[in-house]
Amino acid sequence: MLSAICILLISIFPLITATLNLTLPHQHPYPEAVVQEVQRKVNESISRRQLLDTTTNAQCQTGNPIDDCWRCDPNWSKNRRRLADCVIGFGQDAIGGKNGKYYIVTDSSDRDTVNPTPGTLRHAVIQDEPLWIIFAADMFITLKHELIINSYKTVDGRGAKVHITGNGCITLQYISNVIIHNIHIYNCLPSGNTDIRSSPTHVGHRGRSDGDGISIFGSRNIWIDHCALSHCTDGLIDAIMGSTGITISNSYFTHHDEVMLLGHDDRYMPDTGMQVTIAFNHFGVGLVQRMPRCRRGYIHVVNNDFTEWQMYAIGGSANPTINSQGNRYTAPVDANAKEVTKRVDTDEGEWSGWNWRTYGDVMVNGAFFVPSGHGMSNQYAKASSVEPKSAVIIDQLTLNAGVFGAPRDNSVSTSYGGRTTPGAGGSGGAGTTGGGGDDSDFLGMIFGNGAPSKLSSTTTILLSLLIILVLYITTNHGG
Repeated sequence: MLSAICILLISIFPLITATLNLTLPHQHPYPEAVVQEVQRKVNESISRRQLLDTTTNAQCQTGNPIDDCWRCDPNWSKNRRRLADCVIGFGQDAIGGKNGKYYIVTDSSDRDTVNPTPGTLRHAVIQDEPLWIIFAADMFITLKHELIINSYKTVDGRGAKVHITGNGCITLQYISNVIIHNIHIYNCLPSGNTDIRSSPTHVGHRGRSDGDGISIFGSRNIWIDHCALSHCTDGLIDAIMGSTGITISNSYFTHHDEVMLLGHDDRYMPDTGMQVTIAFNHFGVGLVQRMPRCRRGYIHVVNNDFTEWQMYAIGGSANPTINSQGNRYTAPVDANAKEVTKRVDTDEGEWSGWNWRTYGDVMVNGAFFVPSGHGMSNQYAKASSVEPKSAVIIDQLTLNAGVFGAPRDNSVSTSYGGRTTPGAGGSGGAGTTGGGGDDSDFLGMIFGNGAPSKLSSTTTILLSLLIILVLYITTNHGG
């Protein structure tokens, strides 16, 4: 009997591994359809701009489909929720607080993380009901610890100058449907080992955070738009632990080493279902690497302006699908850093089959993109769609990247470990492990218990095997 059980376990082990590796519950089943829809909307907006006389309304008909969706309405401030209809890409289902009330933040303080003061941003974001959060005036919010945002929230900084800085910064953990729009986020430092309220009914003890600008952990339907991020301790935006359905658009990134991490660990199979759209962003001065750095998943990089990197722009490991369309890549002066792409700690014999594609990209100052892959990958169809024609007007598409009306920080400095270091030098590489966060696994997210499980991935597989073994014995031996 024991030998039969061992044979059974050996035979079904690959099946269990493949099952865990296959999908996330909320990933889009046809990522290429999403990619093609993005390109269709871009081309429609560009065509509309070319047909109309744009001199009469310079803020409208830019060719950027997100901005044209709401900025053409002169009374947008009376219908702020329309913004939720303008998202494109994999985060297209992120409705934020569209179906909720307005919450006006009137107090910029952050004195108590357990009992937040009504009127503060912390009090607004932890509520259980959907809320569209706006600001009564310009605010500098210095956080005491992580700002943990609950589901169905929009943080809308339009009409005010809103700066978020301090300890922990923004955390989205095991939640869904959040929009963060028109916010400055910078100088974020590690913090924690304290109690923080995450909902009106739950206070939890938090370990030490990494100091990300925005940390997305096991979450879905997230849209980050028109933000300006710089000078954080770890990443400016990190999405890990099975997060999916994300769009990062129209934002302005400067002065940082490891800009954006997508994927927790090379061995973390659920991140195969991560799907992220990166569109119309400006990657500016003082950036070194990770724009983004990808593990597994499907990453669509479309119509961005990369004006600086010191090591590489787009990197990856563990066979991510990277679809680069209509971007402008401007290489640095350094002759050893002209390549846009970097396969991290992987031999060419392995990465030559990875699905990395470039369509309609513009290469400047000797930049070059090394494509790879042939035919169909195991997880996704070949990255292909109508070749974009929009790279020729990349200046127009990214004209308003960042916070509306804010001056852009083009001084030469780079952030290392939360410090601002003069000069454009930088060092450091990207390893194959790490990525922040604790080692919670996928089961908590799948079954929606609202709390991270402490099981390791090995334990997950063993438990899955045990369940199947019990079902097998029960079925064949009558319990």
